[in-house]
Amino acid sequence: MSQSRKMRALRYFYVGAGALLTGVACARAAASPSPEADPVHTDGDKYQLVLENSFVRVLRYHDEPGATTHEHHHPCFVLYALSGFKRELTFPDGSRRSREFHAGDAAWMPAQTHVGHNSGDTPSDALLFELKGPCG
Repeated sequence: MSQSRKMRALRYFYVGAGALLTGVACARAAASPSPEADPVHTDGDKYQLVLENSFVRVLRYHDEPGATTHEHHHPCFVLYALSGFKRELTFPDGSRRSREFHAGDAAWMPAQTHVGHNSGDTPSDALLFELKGPCG
């Protein structure tokens, strides 16, 4: 192989490796909320860190009727309701979504930024299993 072909092959290798590393870094950044948007920091009185490793972060959420969170972000997650409650979520574009959960309900949620409001007359109590990495 000529010197110029070796240099070209090496250049392609470095460009490919750089693209791969950039993709991995972006996926990790998407899976880890920034401190400003992390619900444990924005609403530490409501979110408690239960477990964290390189694959998942488990949060326990508890609030009282009428409580509202600050805007925060979740990567893709599974919500498991420990009690029945009603919530209204407000998204950055101003749209809203109301949800009602019963004890034992589980729901898949895509990555999202929102403000949450306990719109019912019971406390919210749930576990959130946030995925670290691609959501599928």
